[in-house]
Amino acid sequence: MISVDSSFQAILSSWSFDVWIVAPIVLSSLLYLRGWCVLRQRGSQRFGAWQLAAFGCGMALLSIALLSPIETFSALMLRMHMVQHLLLMFLIPPLLWLSAPELPLLCGLPSGVRREWIAPLYRWKPIRSGFAFLTRPPVAWGLFVAATWIWHLPRFYDAALSSGTLHNLEHACFFWAAMLFWWPVVQPYPSRLKYSRWVLLPYLFLAAVQGTVLSGILSFANDVIYDHYELLPKVWGITAIDDQAIAGTLMWLFGMLAYVIAGALVGYKLLFAPRSRQLHFAVAGMPPVQSRVTTYAPPAAVRPTTRRLNRAKHRPPVRQQLPILSHDGHSSHRPARDVLNVPLLGRFLRWNKSRLVLQFVMFAAAALVIVDGLLGAQIVSLNLAGVLPWIHWRGFLVLGLLVAGNLFCMACPFKLSRTLGKTLFGGRRHWPRWLRSKWLAVGLLFVFFWAYEVFSLWQSPWWTAWIAVGYFLAAFVVDGFFRGAAFCKYVCPIGQFNFVQSLVSPLEVRVRDTSVCEECTTKECIRGAAATATAAAIPGCELHLYQPRKSSNFDCTFCLDCVHSCPHQNVGILTTLPGRELLRNPRRSGIGKLGGRTDVAALVLLLVFAAFVNAAGMVAPVLDLIDRLQAGWGFASRIPIVTAGYLLGLGAVPFCLVAIASLAGRRWSGDSESALRIATRFSYMLVPLGFSMWLAHYSFHLFTSSGAFSAAMRRFLSEFGWRDVETAAWVCSCGLETADWLLKMELILLDAGLLLSLYIGYRIARDRYLGMRRAMGAFLPWAGIAVILFLAGVWLVFQPMQMRGVMPMGM
Repeated sequence: MISVDSSFQAILSSWSFDVWIVAPIVLSSLLYLRGWCVLRQRGSQRFGAWQLAAFGCGMALLSIALLSPIETFSALMLRMHMVQHLLLMFLIPPLLWLSAPELPLLCGLPSGVRREWIAPLYRWKPIRSGFAFLTRPPVAWGLFVAATWIWHLPRFYDAALSSGTLHNLEHACFFWAAMLFWWPVVQPYPSRLKYSRWVLLPYLFLAAVQGTVLSGILSFANDVIYDHYELLPKVWGITAIDDQAIAGTLMWLFGMLAYVIAGALVGYKLLFAPRSRQLHFAVAGMPPVQSRVTTYAPPAAVRPTTRRLNRAKHRPPVRQQLPILSHDGHSSHRPARDVLNVPLLGRFLRWNKSRLVLQFVMFAAAALVIVDGLLGAQIVSLNLAGVLPWIHWRGFLVLGLLVAGNLFCMACPFKLSRTLGKTLFGGRRHWPRWLRSKWLAVGLLFVFFWAYEVFSLWQSPWWTAWIAVGYFLAAFVVDGFFRGAAFCKYVCPIGQFNFVQSLVSPLEVRVRDTSVCEECTTKECIRGAAATATAAAIPGCELHLYQPRKSSNFDCTFCLDCVHSCPHQNVGILTTLPGRELLRNPRRSGIGKLGGRTDVAALVLLLVFAAFVNAAGMVAPVLDLIDRLQAGWGFASRIPIVTAGYLLGLGAVPFCLVAIASLAGRRWSGDSESALRIATRFSYMLVPLGFSMWLAHYSFHLFTSSGAFSAAMRRFLSEFGWRDVETAAWVCSCGLETADWLLKMELILLDAGLLLSLYIGYRIARDRYLGMRRAMGAFLPWAGIAVILFLAGVWLVFQPMQMRGVMPMGM
């Protein structure tokens, strides 16, 4: 017997925080609020306080249903579980539809997302036809009833209670089936009537009948139907059979109440609402007020006659006519936001010494790594060279690419040695023509990934320090003898990594107004600005990117020389839609057409597959396999096994997959171009998926081992003369236990990477080929590669992972 006091105390402490639930609710609420404000500012009277309150109440009730003690106690009490289901099926869906969420959610999205991502989906006929089919009254009714009865069968109900995955699936089925069920009843604006609303009366009546039958079975059963509850202790002295009867009564009472209220409102509108209201858009609870955002209303020339309305009511909604989704819409002319206009931050970045300040900060960090790596204790978890580069720097590198852009190249410490080399040797030679491609960088990256695993560079502070020294020397020599930024553009492996991943970053250095550039005659952005009495000379872009023709972040180091040299202040750090430039294939300044650059495509494929191969080298099943192969084949070291693995993972496997996808796509699409050119164009669709794997991998190490820096820094200070630091503080607070949210975050990142890659691949195919059949024939093989990589990534994040730079422990 559970005491009342302990039960209430358990209730108060049983609220949960599930990022998979909280994040969508919060994001949807913010988007709706933003879109609602936009529509109100444009003068719409259809979206008032009532709609905002309906959406807010729906989201609040959804949070209560899934996060409150109702969710916790649903496994202990059937009546509480029934309350949860009633909220998901009878209260939340009608409230959400009454808020007319379509237009506010669309207006709440960034304009680029609406145009590039949402508009193609609205124009895709299968989606429009599929939704129209699912919301037909017979189909919606059938799905609602099927979900209700199937999940209330004892076998499925008990299985859902014993499995968290099945429980979530049950709730998803209830919620989305109910959303489809209530859509014909509410008919949220701006949907069109495609049938007589008299159909809704038997629609609701038959739903009430089946609900009454099911609730009667639960209420009057002589035995406990669900064994799960019979095996649990009594809560508040209520037996399992009484609990079942209460649950059945709640189902009948609140279900019937919902059906009766909905039927009464439908009947009232049919009998007493004006005829024009029935012929116009069905907007539950909303007066047909005319405003300039009633985007679904037909033109005035065709609006008055009933004959034309009746003729048009059988047509599917023409979603592509939404102005907010078109390039001609009001929002499409909204200028991009400029980071240089942000207070304080913008002023700092406009200062021509800002990059030098950032470089000195990074130089100081590199100096610590080199000194400690060469002279400090060779304990990887307590040496700055063992933790700073392999945990913190890599983690912040990918996070910077995610939220901003190529921040590391902006603050690159190797720029100081490049500058010193040019000062001493002049840098007058031209980079050899036969090396003006990315093939050298591809080779260097392959060697680095291979050496990283073969020689366990992450486990040797001494080797890590020498790698940093080698970087400084290479930058010094290359740019000391050659013009421009040859080291950055053609050699630096870190730079090539950043160039590729920044293609999905949200910020881009570009011109604000191209018309200003057309009138400019001096072209300081590429030629540089001469010294004046008050300012030193500023070089032009050393990577030969002419700003008016620059497109995307590729080959851009965010040096901001173009920003500082432009006399018209027409270059900024502007927001852009992540991945947008992967859809296009224009001729780009300093690069040419990416679709014709085989070397760049090879670089992309190497980095994409390396994301998965590099992570695979750290998981327990792969490490065990390497040990078994080494022992079975009698090798003295693991070098031959790892070398063969990298040749397969970064050579043979990508080549075979890409060749198969290119040849299959070429045949199925009827393309006359070579398979190589097809492969070159479609390779770029995999960039988001590869970046998501790098982000998931490096973020895992950063969040689980962030405390490693504190321990290593304390040891460094103590060893090099700071005597106040206690040696007891050296204990490494790294390798923390993996939080539940971290695994979920990794899966979300992989999901987002897959979806964006599939979308980009689809858009490339649609832009390249006429006809859906040809486009899908070219796209599907590449979608197969993306799905294979995604499944590999999901498998990897579920495996125990070997910690790098810290004391080994399980993931």
